[in-house]
Amino acid sequence: MTAEDTLALWNEQRDSVVTRMLAGGGKPGLARPEMVAGKTGLEIMQAMLAGEIPFPHIADTLDFSLVEVAAGKAVFQGTPQLKHYNPLGSVHGGWYATLLDSALGCAVHTMMPAGRVYTTAELSVNIVRAASHKTGPLRAIGTVIHCGRQLATAEARIVGPDGKLYAHATTTCLVFEVPKPA
Repeated sequence: MTAEDTLALWNEQRDSVVTRMLAGGGKPGLARPEMVAGKTGLEIMQAMLAGEIPFPHIADTLDFSLVEVAAGKAVFQGTPQLKHYNPLGSVHGGWYATLLDSALGCAVHTMMPAGRVYTTAELSVNIVRAASHKTGPLRAIGTVIHCGRQLATAEARIVGPDGKLYAHATTTCLVFEVPKPA
């Protein structure tokens, strides 16, 4: 498959997901506790893709979207834009880091049983290729390496439709029970 074919598939998938999310009533926001109660992490992520619960505001802010989830995997698609540039005239490292952290965290989230959550304890990012507003869509693909009762680790890569690597990252997450309301 050519890079152009891959890009066409990526854009078709993203458009389909965004349309489905919006048609289901999805919008940026925070899910209320009753919206996620009793759901596994994977069920929560699937509900977000279906537009049944809000998606995080950061997706709007940095122009990226969750496009795919499975047990131990999360895929985001984003397009760097001029508004994501730093004063040096290149895409800010925070854009890469946020896209990677989202893929990593959501991959871990898919492994959480009902009543368990996680938080990022460590994030390590390596940017290996510059992206620009001319790059076009990129994908961050997060995969869980290990998920235990107290710790989870994952890795993610940002790639172009041609398979070129732009950045990669690892994370360690703390896993714990959902705190009881006070």
